[in-house]
Parts: sequence; structure tokens; C-alpha cells
Amino acid sequence: MKSNFIYKSIFAVAILGMASCKPELKDITPTKGSADFSRYIAVGNSLTSGYADNGLFLDGQKNSYPGMIAEQMKTVGGGAFSTPFFKDSEADGSGHLVLKGFDAKGLPQIAMQTTNLAVRPESGAVTLFTKYTGDLNNYGVPGIKLLHITVPQYGNLNGFYERLLPGNAPGNTTPYLDFVTAKPYTFFSMWLGNNDILGYASSGGANPADQPTPKATFTALYNLAANKMTGNGAKGVVATIPDVLGTPYFNTVTLASILATVQATAPTVTAIYIRTGAGVSRAATAQDYFVLPLLSAGVIGVPTGGIPYGLHPLNPIESKWVLDKDEAAVVADYTTAYNNTIKSVAAAKGLALVDAYALLKDYGAGKDVNGVRVSAAFITGNIFSLDGIHLTPMGYSIVANEFIKSINAKYGASIPIVDVTKYRGVKFP
Repeated sequence: MKSNFIYKSIFAVAILGMASCKPELKDITPTKGSADFSRYIAVGNSLTSGYADNGLFLDGQKNSYPGMIAEQMKTVGGGAFSTPFFKDSEADGSGHLVLKGFDAKGLPQIAMQTTNLAVRPESGAVTLFTKYTGDLNNYGVPGIKLLHITVPQYGNLNGFYERLLPGNAPGNTTPYLDFVTAKPYTFFSMWLGNNDILGYASSGGANPADQPTPKATFTALYNLAANKMTGNGAKGVVATIPDVLGTPYFNTVTLASILATVQATAPTVTAIYIRTGAGVSRAATAQDYFVLPLLSAGVIGVPTGGIPYGLHPLNPIESKWVLDKDEAAVVADYTTAYNNTIKSVAAAKGLALVDAYALLKDYGAGKDVNGVRVSAAFITGNIFSLDGIHLTPMGYSIVANEFIKSINAKYGASIPIVDVTKYRGVKFP
């Protein structure tokens, strides 16, 4: 059974007014304040690399928030900023989702773009990518956790990190934290920690190998990272981790929408059954979160052993498709703890702070930006890309501005903000 409950009336909204809107930017005289931006480096995970649409590819890299910040820093003495771009001939990088159109029911047709990949032969089970050998300022590595930054062998376990290292897998022994601090720098941004809870959440809490990083471990590693990043006297800015439960990945497929679709052909159905992380089969409630991939899985109502999937307690929706309310409480608890650590360390080290958790909640609830309406709505909300978690270029530009505002406030600088209207939301065919 295909779900048609999400998209029937939303696609004519989107971004039609963007081109005619002009930003209202105040005139400022750019100044660097007490900071030195002559060599800025960006440390972080997929959000820092420009990852979007479930992949890392050239267009996303060109619209990374560190690249936007660095461009604005040039007005106050900022130096060159190098991002490990894929070549034009390998512009699809790791591959990424694209919106092909909509079917007769209004359902989006989304597919992977894999024409010009930058892939090398695998090393064991790890996909490797074309090596990058130029200067480097954006050290964003998709998939990296705070838990990984001191692991010597991590360069053999993550193809995106392996791509940046001079050595080849499986012979790498340079921990990420040592790698990013090896060359002198004067200013840094650090946005780490998202993946220490994201993997658990996005897998419905069902992957035993991807559990939340223990809070005490997170605190110890974050202090270690902050000490290392500031060890040479550099100033910097850090960011809290977003509320993953507020993304389209967890709010597009809902109990109400599933029921509405099922009842269109089976009006006597009144409950949808799930298997919780504790192994219990029960009726779903509005406090349970279904993951976005369930939308296209085509499993709801399909009989297994003669029992319609998800419509009977003997054939419930598997735990991998749902973050039940108890698991969601775990995500909220760890996210709060991690963010308390980040705020505490930022204050202790005198670093600028971006509250990305609050920022994306604010914009996700719906807000006008220079005449453009943005929200956390899937596809039409302009902030989140097709994977429902990572940002669009417009989303990254909003983040870039928040970084700039925090830097300005902390260091008495006057770095101009980015013109958000120059950046797109989801790319339509």
C-alpha cells in the first residue's frame, strides 16, 4: 500500500515569491573586532561539509555554511578558504537524492542521482571516495561522532575522512582531532555531537551498534576538543545540536496520516500496531514517531503470513520504522544533556555560541525570512533537504547568519550577514 496522505495539496506553495523579494540589510562598516580571521577552519560533521539530500556532492559543498561565513569574513581580513570540492566530472560525489516530479496522487517521485560519482574501490565494507589533495579549511566529515575524534583508526572506517588524509585505508592512524589542528589557524567553528544521538534516533533505536554516546563520555570528549582547539590561542564559535525530533524525518509520516490512508479503503481499521524497542506489540499513539523512509517502503497493509502489516498486533510495524515514545524520551534527554555540556564548555572557554537547537525550532515552526516563508515542512518548508534531516542551501544560509551574529556579538566584530534570498530551498525539477 502506498501512502498518499502527505503531499496532496502542498506543492504549489514552495518558493515562488523568492526571486522578487529583496533583503533588508543594514549598512555596516565591516570590522574584525578582537578576533583574527586570517585562517578560519571549520570542524564538524555532515552539516559542516555541506551534506544534503542524503549525500555529499559538489552543489551541496558549494553551499556549505562555513563557505558562506568565510566569504563574509573576507570583508574583515579573512583569508582564503578551501573546501574539498569534488571535481566537476565527479559532481554527484557520493550520490544524492533528486526530486523528479509528482505522481497523479501528488506523491513526490524521489530518486538517487548517481551519474558522476567520485567513488574508489571499497576497502572492506567502507566506500572510498576520490582523494582530495589541496589546501583544506572545511574539515566537515559526514558521519563522524564526537566519539570518533580521538580514534586513530577512524580514517579507515569513514570514507569521507579517508578522502582527506594523505594515506590510504587501511593504513591510516591519524585521529581526526590531531588532523584538524595540525596546521596553524587563527579562528575555528566547531559543530560536533549531532551524530552521537542521530544514528540511534534515525534507526528507530533499533540498531544495537548505534546507541547514544554516554553523557559522561560526551562531556569528557567535548572538553578535550575545546581545549585542543583553543590550545594555540585561537578564538572560535561552537554550536549546540539540533532537535532531531523536530525535523521532517520524524514529522512527515504520522499516526493520523497513516490511519487516514488505511481508512480510505478499510474504514473499520481504528488502530496501527507497532513493535516498541522493548519488544512489545501495541497500538501506536500520537507520541510515537514514524521515520520518513516508511513513506516509500510500501509495507503498510501488505499481508505477511496472511496478516496485514501494521494492522494487527500479531504483525506490527517493525521497530526500525518507529521511534516509540520511550525511545523519543531518550533522544530528548541525551540531546538536552549534550547541549548543556556544549553551553557550559563554551562559557568556560570564552567561545561564541550558536544555539542551533533553538534556531531550528524557531524557524521550523514557521517564519518569514526577507519575505520568504520557511518552516520544517517536508519539501515545501525551504529549510530541510530531501533526506528530511540535512539542510537546503537556504537552510545553511540561515545557519551561517546565526554563526556570524554570534561571532559579532562575542568578539565585537561587524561581519556582514549573508543574503538568504540568494539561496534555494528544495530543488524542483
